[in-house]
Amino acid sequence: MSSSIMITGAVGFIGFHTSLSLLKQGKTVVGVDNMNPYYSVKLKEDRLKLLQAYPNFHFHKVDISDREAMTRVWQAHAPIHHVINLGAQAGVRFSLVDPFPYITSNIMGFMVILELCRYQPNFQHLVYASTSSVYGTNKEIPFKEDQRTDSPMSLYAATKRSNELMAQSYHHLYELPVTGLRFFTVYGPWGRPDMSAFKFMKAMLAGEPIDIYNHGKMARDYTYIDDIVAGILGALAHPSKVAKDQLHPVYNLGNDHSESLMDFIETLEKELNITAMKNFLPLQDGDVPATAADISAAVRDFGYSPSTRITEGIEHLVAWYKDYNGLE
Repeated sequence: MSSSIMITGAVGFIGFHTSLSLLKQGKTVVGVDNMNPYYSVKLKEDRLKLLQAYPNFHFHKVDISDREAMTRVWQAHAPIHHVINLGAQAGVRFSLVDPFPYITSNIMGFMVILELCRYQPNFQHLVYASTSSVYGTNKEIPFKEDQRTDSPMSLYAATKRSNELMAQSYHHLYELPVTGLRFFTVYGPWGRPDMSAFKFMKAMLAGEPIDIYNHGKMARDYTYIDDIVAGILGALAHPSKVAKDQLHPVYNLGNDHSESLMDFIETLEKELNITAMKNFLPLQDGDVPATAADISAAVRDFGYSPSTRITEGIEHLVAWYKDYNGLE
């Protein structure tokens, strides 16, 4: 990996941590992000400041769907032989409110990335983010990569499944070395404020009730950010050798077991020393009651080994949240 590594969504939650890990290893990272205001731009700016402390980090405020701008960035740093595509419009629930950014960023943006990689001589590997949401109405737990994914429950999930199909076509047509990663409920320091853990902490510290959907009958494969980053970089270092007439690899990256939502909340309560006021609500449109990942393929193929238990992860999360927000 002597050439530059491009990371899209570089100042997003997962992109920031992935960029930081590579920079600490001495890698040259070309970071791309449009800094959109879907959530706090200040949080993104604060992440960016930490990344820009490294001289081997080169940042471009560009939307990945802007083909001409992305081509200029690519040419400025060529050759680029490795890409980690984490740039996307995130959030299941927001896709019910404003669907258009999901098409622009997740479909057109990924199309631009595929084309740039396709024409790079000796391109080595494209790793891209998918999501556990692609499993949709699938009720067979744990989710395995060979299960059906043709019943997405949100536009967000549909765009991510589209990415998998687009990647497959480029693998087949052009033998593009590409790997998809289905993330399962990633949490940790510097996370997105729209995610449940942050909503819960903010409300609990303000003495306000927390909204609990499906009357608390929810379970998630909560996966700590450090484990996800290790999985991304493990996948990046192991490009697939599968033939063009075979499926390109797509892996689950989750924890090794699922946690109930109520247990997650209880762990937060203990760490904050606050008993939450709870507002129980029905299941929201686009949500699934439970997720759990079969990670055996990632363990086998690139040594994925998530090790952070929920108690440890929440301890780190709460400590960061208090420090970042100036709370005792």
